[in-house]
Amino acid sequence: MRLELTKRCELALQAMATLPHGRQVPGRDLARSIGVSIHYLPQIMTPLVKAGWVSSAPGRNGGYTRTATLASVSALELIEAIEGPTDTGTCVLKGGPCDDEEQCTLHVPWSRARTALLAELGRTTLAEATHPSTDTKEGRR
Repeated sequence: MRLELTKRCELALQAMATLPHGRQVPGRDLARSIGVSIHYLPQIMTPLVKAGWVSSAPGRNGGYTRTATLASVSALELIEAIEGPTDTGTCVLKGGPCDDEEQCTLHVPWSRARTALLAELGRTTLAEATHPSTDTKEGRR
């Protein structure tokens, strides 16, 4: 598991936050608002369409429509849609699977930390991530 995300993930989050729910936005307008070329936009939007959070309409009058609410999608779901699965079964020290009989020295603490991180990302909705409030942050601590 990497501890950093790609620029594509950040752009996908921006696209989700920028698109109004239920209203189509031309691709060129969306690309401009998130700062990418119209040719790169499909690389960001295709996983969001496949996940069912955005619909796309091709052609001159086409564009993208956010079909899911930001409150219905977790940060973890977005990350996994863009980056792929977070649990690859790869040991952080060995580069392959951690053997059940001979676990690496960081296996237990890494597993606990990973579980906590994924739980937090799974609890955090895109609505919370894009519009954090003091109450939400304090309520979690």
